[in-house]
Amino acid sequence: MKSVKFAAVAIVFAVAIFLSCKRENLSDSTATDARGATKKVALNAPVLTCGTSTDASINIQVCAGASGAPAGFSVQWMLKSDYDAHGWGSDADSTVCHASFSGVPKCSSYKLWANACTTINIGENLFTACGASSSCTGKLVCGSDYVFRVFAHNDPVSGSGKSGFSNILTCSTLPCTCTYSQGYWKTHGPVGCAPGSNVNTWKATSLWLGTVSYTDLQLCSILNTPSGGNGLLTLAHQLIAAKLNIAKGANGSAISQAIADADALIGSLVIPPVGGGNLAPSATGALVTALTNYNEGITGPGHCVN
Repeated sequence: MKSVKFAAVAIVFAVAIFLSCKRENLSDSTATDARGATKKVALNAPVLTCGTSTDASINIQVCAGASGAPAGFSVQWMLKSDYDAHGWGSDADSTVCHASFSGVPKCSSYKLWANACTTINIGENLFTACGASSSCTGKLVCGSDYVFRVFAHNDPVSGSGKSGFSNILTCSTLPCTCTYSQGYWKTHGPVGCAPGSNVNTWKATSLWLGTVSYTDLQLCSILNTPSGGNGLLTLAHQLIAAKLNIAKGANGSAISQAIADADALIGSLVIPPVGGGNLAPSATGALVTALTNYNEGITGPGHCVN
């Protein structure tokens, strides 16, 4: 009789331990709401840190939280200037880039255990590795600040929900050692610069042309005004581009004398459409050629490819 009672107690004790363990395991990925319904528990948010950079890419380190990132993670990034202007916006916002790094069984390169880290290249990674895909595959803009954030994917195995977003991280590409043409600069100027323009990548809010200072919007209006046979406008287009290239980090030693000569030639003339200055094309032709060759990479550090 005693043995029967002992067996019964042992069974009850074992069941209690089993239920306790089951509840403990369940609590790792689920919880109950006020009505007792089961709901998913979110994974811990990963943490981001900046790695090394080039003039066209940034490495970022993704470190999982205590709950790991068993199904991988997604990274979002955008130019800091766009973020400062309007935040992250919606998922459909064309200024926001997305990349998914899957941790599913057949493609587990990005499955992270608790507190594990991996390094991701943004800008020069074509995202052809198993489990990686992105809405943006182009190089980053040199000499620019970018913001990043990441979240861990929901895990169908444990039932854990996706994490919240990580810290917002700011990293920078290296300064531009290359040059852009005047066509690039006139479509990458300040807001309101030109219809259909791209993001603002100017590193100057004003420039001197001759002995006259112009605001960024005035400079952009000059760039977007056809020369119409006015040598002063043709010269100003290339001079503005050269000075913006140097402001962004390009080595200007190969063109410094031509810039000085162009400023001396312009003097106090006010360039259209800001003013009504005019120069004959024959007076500006040699300087225009020298500045164009620099901006387009024939001379100097070379033309930017991104």
